[in-house]
Amino acid sequence: MRKVSVFALGLVSVLLLGATIVTYVQYRKSAAQYAAATVAGEDTRLRYDRAVSEIVTIQDSLNAIVLGPAANRVVPAPSLDEAQPPGTLHDTVLSRIASLKGAIERTKERIEELDSRLKKNGFQIAGLERMIAGLRRSASEKEERIAELSTQVDTLQTRVAGLSTAVEDQQQLLVEKQTEIATVYYAMGTKKELTNSGVVASKGGVLGIGKTLEPTGRFDEAAFVAIDTDRENVIRIPADKARVLSAQPVSSYVLQPIGKEMIELRIIDPTAFRKVKHLVILKA
Repeated sequence: MRKVSVFALGLVSVLLLGATIVTYVQYRKSAAQYAAATVAGEDTRLRYDRAVSEIVTIQDSLNAIVLGPAANRVVPAPSLDEAQPPGTLHDTVLSRIASLKGAIERTKERIEELDSRLKKNGFQIAGLERMIAGLRRSASEKEERIAELSTQVDTLQTRVAGLSTAVEDQQQLLVEKQTEIATVYYAMGTKKELTNSGVVASKGGVLGIGKTLEPTGRFDEAAFVAIDTDRENVIRIPADKARVLSAQPVSSYVLQPIGKEMIELRIIDPTAFRKVKHLVILKA
């Protein structure tokens, strides 16, 4: 009986020792798993934080790409009085748009690199995937807006080119009109020369006495010379004496000798002088 009790106690001791060993092994295994899980969790948290930080950086980059009303203030519009070299404004705007396109492309590359890196590492969290999807949408929207801006710039450039042509045509027309207003046609010669050319004729008098020379009003272009009174205000007359037969106001010019057989007609009031378009000078 005593031997049976001793055997039973020994068997119980062995079983307790085996159970203790199994429990200890399980504990060590659980502790190792816990430690591994802790490390993995910390690594996951760090990777998550890094991913979120990069997403925030990318979003900041997208937000820094200014579009909408502010984009219209990228380049100040020059006034009509400012000298603006052709193409400068258009080229500056296109350069700005190209810069925005480049920024969008770089941002899209960063988004795809982040997504690829997370998938490669088997790191997929619904929240992060939604963030990345949001970044893609934001980048696409800005890319579409930039494309719209580019189209608008091209359209505006076409309109500006048309307006520039119209302005140049108008300016040319104004120059031509001003030249036309400023131009006076003059003929000079002796009584015989002017009469033979039909520029003047003897009128009035009685029985051929007391006739005066007067312009006929028939102006043959071949007998007259054009002068732009905005550019020139002097007509030289090779004669000892001369007088104006046409109706220019006497106060608008002066006749003065400047040497032997040379007289100078100087226009002192171009506006009044050119109201009569044809000038007839009689040399004596």
